[in-house]
Amino acid sequence: MKQKPIYKLSNMTLYFLKLGTWGFGGPVALVGYMHRDLVENKKWITEEEYKEGLALAQLAPGPLAAQLGIYIGFVHYSFWGATLAGLAFVLPSFIMVVLLGMAYKLYSGLPGMQAVFYGVSASVIGIITISAYKLTLKSVSSLKPGAIKSNWLLWLFYLAGIVVTVITQQESVLLFIACGFIYMIVKAPPKWFKRPSEIPSMLLMGTGFWEYKGKTVEEIWWFFLKAGTFVFGSGLAIVPFLHGGVVNEFGWLNEKQFVDSVAVAMVSPGPVVITVAFIGYLVAGFPGACVAAVATFLPCYIFTVAFAPSFKKIAKNQSIKAFVDGITAAVIGALVGAVIIIAMRSIIDIPTALIALVSMLTLIYVKKAKEPHLILISAVIGLILKLSSCCLHPIF
Repeated sequence: MKQKPIYKLSNMTLYFLKLGTWGFGGPVALVGYMHRDLVENKKWITEEEYKEGLALAQLAPGPLAAQLGIYIGFVHYSFWGATLAGLAFVLPSFIMVVLLGMAYKLYSGLPGMQAVFYGVSASVIGIITISAYKLTLKSVSSLKPGAIKSNWLLWLFYLAGIVVTVITQQESVLLFIACGFIYMIVKAPPKWFKRPSEIPSMLLMGTGFWEYKGKTVEEIWWFFLKAGTFVFGSGLAIVPFLHGGVVNEFGWLNEKQFVDSVAVAMVSPGPVVITVAFIGYLVAGFPGACVAAVATFLPCYIFTVAFAPSFKKIAKNQSIKAFVDGITAAVIGALVGAVIIIAMRSIIDIPTALIALVSMLTLIYVKKAKEPHLILISAVIGLILKLSSCCLHPIF
């Protein structure tokens, strides 16, 4: 008999609305926040349900954090839970990037925001590093020699995830599936594997608000639908795909505009993939932002809702549990690899390294420290450092 949830659908919807509003740090941090809040603190879902959702989210195309949120909403409230959780999670960051897109159109590149990005990007690295560390301990094992020895295969998958992600700069779904199968065969081989004879069953002037062309909007729809359907992994994985189409193929944006789009997504709350709405806005105003966002998130929503019921049922099987454990270890490794890549691009000098380090230490030693507060303080520090630099090196 299905256990009655200890929370209401409105509680879950409100949680994801808050997470979409204040959840900075990209997929690594957002996945960590969901675990901390919903598994450890509120205990709305179990560790097992969380791991099932993380595994399914990684196997599905599209943004990782949004998929996990949709799955968590589905666990106890089915279709309506998935729908409301997904909408509540994405809507705040969508509104924010549309507003930033309007400002970008007005002020040609957000010159004042560059100083803010300088501090915020470094702080984000510190935040997501701590999230990745906590997920590692929870999903792979503790760092005690005995735990590492008994879970050596999971640690091998974890390291493989890191290395492959850093080298290729994208997550490999084939690696995740391979790790899952290997761990399943080693730990809990299914009956069909033991018996090969059996076959398994498997408005506003100057902001470009309404500036768009019909053909362009149609092109945006098909391009971002393809991005949402065929790009797997976290928000980082979609960036090379978007660059190839937006800059090289269609020429919608130049290099600087594209980099600014990614920067806006990194300092906005919610999923990093919301950069598609910013890009859509720059290309075709508000209609372009709506079309790009819907086209990108629709495939992952359909996939998650379609497969969640059967995935939850078969996940009770010991072989499937082993499969999920293997995938999860590689997934967390890939997320750590994503942290390394982002850090290499964001930590550009001693001040940014210090901001990242202080953010990490604050989260470790100051129990009441909140991520949005760190983001705000880092933004102020970035402004002060840049203003000080301008004063010391005036341009005549």
